[in-house]
Amino acid sequence: MIFVTVGTQLPFPRLLSAMNDHATGLDEPVVAQTCSDDGKWPALECHGLLQPDAFARCFSQARVVIAHAGIGSVLSARRWNKPLVLMPRRHDLGEHRNDHQLATARRLEGSPGIHIAWEASDLFALLKRDDLVGAMEVIDPQREALLARLRDFIDD
Repeated sequence: MIFVTVGTQLPFPRLLSAMNDHATGLDEPVVAQTCSDDGKWPALECHGLLQPDAFARCFSQARVVIAHAGIGSVLSARRWNKPLVLMPRRHDLGEHRNDHQLATARRLEGSPGIHIAWEASDLFALLKRDDLVGAMEVIDPQREALLARLRDFIDD
C-alpha cells in the first residue's frame, strides 16, 4: 500500500491529482489523507483527516509514503523506517505562504530513505523503483558537537 499525506492544515491538489493519475498504473492501493473531503480523486482511497491511530496504522503499513515537505512526515518516516517521497508545496503556485517547503526539501535531499519529487512527473518513476529504503536518522557530527556544548553549558 502507498500512503499519501498532505498534512492537516492545507489541501494539496497538485500532489493528489498526480497520485490519482498514477494510481491506475500501480499494482497496489493508494490511501490518502487529503485534508478535505471533496472526492476529486476517484483512484485514491481518500480520508479528509485521519485520527492519530488510523494515521499511525496507515503510515506503519505503507510500502512507501508520499508527502508534502512537512517535518511531521519526515519524523514519522524515520519513526517507522519508511521510504519517503517528498513533493514540496510551492509559493509561486499558491500552495503555501512562502517557500519553506522547498528549503526543507533541498536540505533533506540525499538523506537516506528520503527522495524528492521536484515535479509531479517525478513521482511515478520514484514509485516504480524497487530499491527504496526506509528513512533513518543520520548522525551529524556538528549536531552532536552542538548538543555536547549545550549540555556542558546547562550543567555549569
